[in-house]
Amino acid sequence: QVQLVESGGGLVQAGGSLRLSCAASGRTFSRYTLGWFRQAPGKEREFVAAITWSSGSTYYADSVKGRFTISRDNAKNTVYLQMNSLKPEDTAVYYCAAGRIDTLVYLYSRRPTAYDYWGQGTQVTVSS
Repeated sequence: QVQLVESGGGLVQAGGSLRLSCAASGRTFSRYTLGWFRQAPGKEREFVAAITWSSGSTYYADSVKGRFTISRDNAKNTVYLQMNSLKPEDTAVYYCAAGRIDTLVYLYSRRPTAYDYWGQGTQVTVSS
């Protein structure tokens, strides 16, 4: 049974940093893409960042490029999202997801429908 467990959310002031973790278990993820999405109240779930497990290629939403960094630790089966220079508009529930995306990863990794497995989410609140 695949499990994705997020941690690391919390309350931080604008300009601060947080690091989210996503511990993955239940299968081999070598051919998977791991992504981070977020959803604010009353808004649709939106793409934040993604990383291919095998090659480590990364993809970012324009809104977080230069501030957020996605990475993975193969030995720990964990994906991280380092978030710097946080803004109040980054406030949301952040979700980790895993999907088998074999083509056009730069495109399909941005779509929630491309992912098969989701974590329960972790709240990030940025105060102004």
